[in-house]
Amino acid sequence: MTPRLALLCSGQGGQHAAMFELACSDPASARLLAQLLDPWLAAVIPGRSLPEVLSDQDLLFSNRLAQPLIVAATATIWSALQAQLPAPELVAGYSIGELAAWHVAGAMSAPQAIALAQARAQLMDACPQPGSPQVLFAVSGIALRPLAALLASQHMYVAIETDADSCIVGGLQQDLPGAAAEIERQGGKITLLPVTVASHTPLMAAAVAPFAQQLKLQLSRDPSLPLLSGLDARILTRKEQAIETLSRQMAHTIRWSACMDACAERGITAALELGPGAALSRMLAARHPHIACRSVSEFRSLQGIVNWLQRL
Repeated sequence: MTPRLALLCSGQGGQHAAMFELACSDPASARLLAQLLDPWLAAVIPGRSLPEVLSDQDLLFSNRLAQPLIVAATATIWSALQAQLPAPELVAGYSIGELAAWHVAGAMSAPQAIALAQARAQLMDACPQPGSPQVLFAVSGIALRPLAALLASQHMYVAIETDADSCIVGGLQQDLPGAAAEIERQGGKITLLPVTVASHTPLMAAAVAPFAQQLKLQLSRDPSLPLLSGLDARILTRKEQAIETLSRQMAHTIRWSACMDACAERGITAALELGPGAALSRMLAARHPHIACRSVSEFRSLQGIVNWLQRL
C-alpha cells in the first residue's frame, strides 16, 4: 500500500558540515546546489567557499547564512528525491522551513526561495536594537498556559509551541536571567539555542510588512500540493495565503504541535523530514507513534530513503 506521505521542512538548529552530501550524490542536484549557492556566497561572503562556511560554526549558525543554507538544503534534497517518491499528501515547514515548504509545494522556484530566505534573514537581523541583543531558548517541564503568564511578567514570548509542556521562547537577552530563574524555580528546564534573533515574537514586527512586499513581488503561482500554516495548522492552497502567513509568522507564535496533530487528522501514515537534522521527525514520532517518521539525515543513500517508503 502506498503511504500517505507528509514532507516536513526543517528549521534552524540542525545545520552540520555534511548537510549537502546526500543531495549531492545525485549529479543534477549537485549542479543545482552550485547554481543556487555559488553566486549567493560570492555576493554575501566574498572569498569563502561553501566547505569553509560549513566547517565554521560561527558562520554556519549566523542567521544571515543559516536561513538561505537551510532552504538550499531542502531544495536540493527534494530535487534529488522528487521523481522517486510517492506523491505527497501534505507539506509542512517549521519556522524558515515554512518558506522552504512553499518551494517544495511548487509555489516558487529554488532561486526565488533562496532570495526570499536572504531577504527574510536581513529583515530579521535589522530588528534588534543596538545594545539590546535578542535570545531564543527551549523550555520544557511547564504547561504552556502558566508559562505564558510567567513569560509576560518577564517581557518574553512563546515563539513556537511544540507540546503541552514544551516550547521555544524569545525575548531580549537582558531579560533572560530573571525569566530563567523563575522557570527553574517552577520546575522547568531551559536550553539556549544558537539563534540570535527572537523569531516569531513581537520583536520581529518591523520585518513583517517589508517581507510581505518581497513575497508579493516573487510569488506568481499557487502551490501544487497543500501546505499547513504554521500559525494555526490550516490547509493552504493559494499564493495569497503564502504572502499572509509567511510574513505574519515572523512575529507571531508558531503552533507546531497543532501542525503535527493536523498531520494525524489528515490520515498521514509516513513523514519524511527533508532539511538538515531530525528534530521534526522525532517530535512527530513521539506525539503520533502510529506515523512512520524518518529524516533524510538518517540515511546513507537516496535509494535507502526510497526503499524505506516502499517497505511501508
